[in-house]
Amino acid sequence: MIKTYIENSNFEDTGFSYTLSLISGKYKMVILYCLMEFNVVRYNELKRYIKPISHKTLSNCLKELEKDKLIIRTEYPQIPPKVEYRLSAKGQSLMEILDQLCIWGEAHKNLTE
Repeated sequence: MIKTYIENSNFEDTGFSYTLSLISGKYKMVILYCLMEFNVVRYNELKRYIKPISHKTLSNCLKELEKDKLIIRTEYPQIPPKVEYRLSAKGQSLMEILDQLCIWGEAHKNLTE
């Protein structure tokens, strides 16, 4: 099915390419996974969960995920500023796929070929 679909169109026009464009990069899927596990997360909590990520990279990933409507950013008018992130309906629809990746990884991480 996928092979036939790709053969009959440009790769850039496929749903697969679109999906990859949304979740590509080293940390976007990790951010989505954190939001799936913890529901609502503040910026500093994400930074603690994803220790090696720089502030600039985290900020850029969050902006891209928000622009692609995978997450929702809620800013509260208070001092100090409070910002929370959560999955949007579109982001939640990706969680079944992300969950399947986790299941596959658990089943295969200790196997050698």
